[in-house]
Amino acid sequence: MKTNPDVLIIGGGLAGLAAAIHLSKKDLKVILIEKSNYPRHKVCGEYISNEILPYLQWLGADVSELNPTNITKFEFTSNNGKVARAKLPLGGFGISRFVLDDFLYQKALANNCTIIKETVTDVSFNNDLFTVSTSNQVLTAKIVLGAFGKRSNVDQVLDRNFITKKSPWLAVKAHYSGNLSNDLVALHNFKGGYCGVSKVENNSINICYLADYATFKQYKNIEDYQKNVLYKNKHLKTIFENSTLLFDKPLTISQISFDKKQAVENHILMIGDTAGLIHPLCGNGMAMAIHSAKIASELILDYYSDQEMSRELLEKKYSKEWNKHFGKRIFMGRILARILTHKTITNMLVATVASFPGLLPGIIKQTHGKPIAIN
Repeated sequence: MKTNPDVLIIGGGLAGLAAAIHLSKKDLKVILIEKSNYPRHKVCGEYISNEILPYLQWLGADVSELNPTNITKFEFTSNNGKVARAKLPLGGFGISRFVLDDFLYQKALANNCTIIKETVTDVSFNNDLFTVSTSNQVLTAKIVLGAFGKRSNVDQVLDRNFITKKSPWLAVKAHYSGNLSNDLVALHNFKGGYCGVSKVENNSINICYLADYATFKQYKNIEDYQKNVLYKNKHLKTIFENSTLLFDKPLTISQISFDKKQAVENHILMIGDTAGLIHPLCGNGMAMAIHSAKIASELILDYYSDQEMSRELLEKKYSKEWNKHFGKRIFMGRILARILTHKTITNMLVATVASFPGLLPGIIKQTHGKPIAIN
């Protein structure tokens, strides 16, 4: 039995790795368990708001080393071809998960984090101590962070509410070569879903869309679905017809749930998508994941330095901070998602924001945060 890390992190995506770097930077002993190898592609929009840059720099993770694209403009199109455009209030950058996750992984290793490649099979909490089992070992820790993503076997182990409900959403992502402005992130609406398009490093185009599974399953394969559904939006049709797939085949993930999740469950502090998933149309899930790692890490450091701080207080403070920073964004995401499932309303919305240029930046601000303050 391997024991006594100060913090055990389940999941090595953006949130898990950022927390591992943060906590080890402050001399806590951290073990992170991740089932997959690095580098790896993940289904993700791959656009990040600049709000997160001060924190990444504080972590010692200067993403400029990765040659991301600098994104300053947003474009939104409806299925009938109407277009609304705006400047992004803070701007952002495009970087692939293939590159960024591996970059943070290397930073975590350099900070003396222990990273174990295994799958978690059980988590329990007794006598103020967690026991986390994998197929090969059992670990114990005072604090556990849940960073296992949108949907995981760990959700089933913990019997989380959303995991038993069927979700209508399927996500598809791939990289392409082709012509696209480096400074643009675009969201294109189509029947039953919406598609994000932006450049990442190495001049690659990331295309990631969320689709209604009921519509998707009517077609034989992804290519047929795209030609019969996504191509109805002329802007998407142009992008696909003038781009070349760089992957062997697109990546997919099904049963994506946007149901409300709890930031603390079974005494585990949930971070990133594990705590709450924002609709891709809000375009900022990666920044939220990293920011949540900062919030949780700072409170854990307070917990270890303050003898009077109880676990109950830690959990209450984290839930409060999560809701303060992300509750409104996730709520707005749900509202916008409902709007965009109605064709007529979507067409009216795009026409309205196209006519009144000040509206779209205002909507964007509702789903983005301010630059993260570093104490």
